[in-house]
Formats: sequence, structure tokens, C-alpha cells
Amino acid sequence: MPTSAFFCLLPHEGVLSVQGPDAAKFLQGQLTCNLDYLDDSHSGLGARCTPKGRMLSSFRIVPHAQGYLLAMASDLIEAQLADLKKYAVFFKVQLQDASTDWVRYGIQGVAELPLASALSAPAEPGALRTADGMLAVRLDENRIELWVPQAQAAGAHEQLRAALAERPLETWLLQQIRAGVGQVFGATRELFIPQMINLQALGGVSFRKGCYAGQEIVARMQYLGKLKRRMYRLALDGATPAVGAELFSPVHASSVGEVVLAAPTENGCELLAVVQEDALADGRLSLDKSEDSCLRLLELPYQLDRDREIQR
Repeated sequence: MPTSAFFCLLPHEGVLSVQGPDAAKFLQGQLTCNLDYLDDSHSGLGARCTPKGRMLSSFRIVPHAQGYLLAMASDLIEAQLADLKKYAVFFKVQLQDASTDWVRYGIQGVAELPLASALSAPAEPGALRTADGMLAVRLDENRIELWVPQAQAAGAHEQLRAALAERPLETWLLQQIRAGVGQVFGATRELFIPQMINLQALGGVSFRKGCYAGQEIVARMQYLGKLKRRMYRLALDGATPAVGAELFSPVHASSVGEVVLAAPTENGCELLAVVQEDALADGRLSLDKSEDSCLRLLELPYQLDRDREIQR
């Protein structure tokens, strides 16, 4: 195996299950993503918004059984479950917190899964495969998510440990940052609209599927192009900031952004942050208004293209 190959547990996320004959119909009116693009071979990203377009949660959604599984930050599960149940009474669906049913792993740097199983790694980003009760999702060229039923987790963990180095969660989150994939946590709930974390560039927002909560605001922002805050990748020679930590600039007296996700590196940390564009252009971003916490702009691995994004 390459020296960069590793695996880790993903305890920061839980799983919300929506099952039943009306699962697709119910979620289609709740989420930013288009479920018509999902099937037994394809997963996706998405979000759920307030009527004002602010994200209550973001997630990876996976078709499973007679419905869907949504992996999101653990501290969002309870509130999302309670909120969705208010609308579910009109549909033939069952909602539950399925976090304890699954053990999820992040795997980096392998072409195939080192498991004694018929489950093989999908090749294309977003692709999904299932076998022996387990799920594998290809996130990008280097990263795979493995979902293992609780009863099989001990055996799978031993097989992974025999083949790969086990790393802490922060190592995985650093790769997520470098992939430019933001997400919502409890600390950033209702702070961002989807375009602020570039979710539309990752296929997590559909502009053709019809109505969902917050759809009017999200669509207006896309078509009128008045977004003044957007997510960027940054580096800092210092301690790793918390999710939701504020960013500052001499351009404004108040905060000009918030940390979306951060992880340590050998020389400091990298982070994704939503930042006001005029403050970013000025180039003097900091965490605590001091020169000792100045942030440097890094590249994202994708380009924003409004014309391509609205085709989905």
C-alpha cells in the first residue's frame, strides 16, 4: 500500500434514516438535491434549509432499502429528526436516528477495499456499491466512505487495521478540506445558504427539480449573482480554530466570515471558511484581529461555473 493510505473512524457524524414508500416524494420537497439522480449505484450531497434559505443541515445521502440514509454532523440529528417528523405525518414514511446501526469509516489512498467481502470500491465520484450488508461510496479519486452494519464492525475494523494505518479523524478532515467540501455543524446551523459553502458546485443543489424549503432564496441568489460571501480554503501558522470561529479584516469593524471546517497540519492548520469577498481581496484576514493570526489563501480543486451548475 502507498504510505499515504490510511483509514479512520467517522464518529463526528450520525445517520438519519427515512424509509417507506413515500420516502422519495417526502424528501424531494425538503432537500436541495434532486433525488431523481440517486439510485442503487449513486449517492449525493445535499442540504435542508429554512424558508429563508439558511442551511439547517448538510449531508451525504445514500439510497438504502426502501428509502434513504443521510449522514450528517451528529449534533444535528436530533433537531432534524424532530423537525422532519412534523411534515412526515402526511406521508408513508418512518424516520429514525440510525446512528447506532452503522459504523462508518473514511479510507484514503486505496484502489480496492482490503476486506474479505464481495464489496468492491466504486470507481467514479459519488458512485455507490453494496454487498454483504455493507455500503461503499467513492468520494473522489483518493477517498472512500465505508458503511458497516454494527454487527459486522468488529471484523471489518480488524481487516482494515491489518492492511492500513489507522489515523485520527483530523487526518481525514484535512483531506475533506483539501477536497473543498464544507458541511454544517451545530455551531454553524442557519448561518449559510448552500452557495456560501459551494454546495451547488458539488452537485448538492438542483435548480430544476421544483420547490423545496428555501428554494426561492437559493435560486434567486444563483440567478441574480448577488452572493457576497463564499467559501475559501485558507492556511494558518497557528492553532486550529473551532468550527464557527469568526474571521476579521481591517476592511470592516465587525466579523467578515466564519470557519466552516478546520484541521491541523505539520506547520499549523488548514481550514475552509465563508468570507466576504471584499475582505478576501484586501488580503488581511485574521482570526483575532492580530498580525500573528493572518490567513493565507489556498486553491480549491474545482471551479465555480454558474452556467454548468444551473443545468442540474
